[in-house]
Amino acid sequence: MIRVELPAHLRTLARVEGEVTVNAGDTIGSVLDALERQYPMLLGTIRDQVSGARRPFLRFFACQEDLSHGGMEQRLPDKVLRGEEPMIVLGAIAGG
Repeated sequence: MIRVELPAHLRTLARVEGEVTVNAGDTIGSVLDALERQYPMLLGTIRDQVSGARRPFLRFFACQEDLSHGGMEQRLPDKVLRGEEPMIVLGAIAGG
């Protein structure tokens, strides 16, 4: 099981509290596939339904590493795959 932390607005939409767990493969895309199957109301909120690309104001992190630009086929760190660390979906913050 992969642990996933969602930003507050997506937790509200999915009607969950805290982190969620999904049964997924070892890539970012497989985690998002499983997340969208388990919580269909999130379909299209994290990635574009047509292109499959990450939404511009969301970022992916795991083990203190930004995974946002690695693509959907990027393999998750071993600690995430073992359930020791979560994959984090974070709303991007802009400012100066």
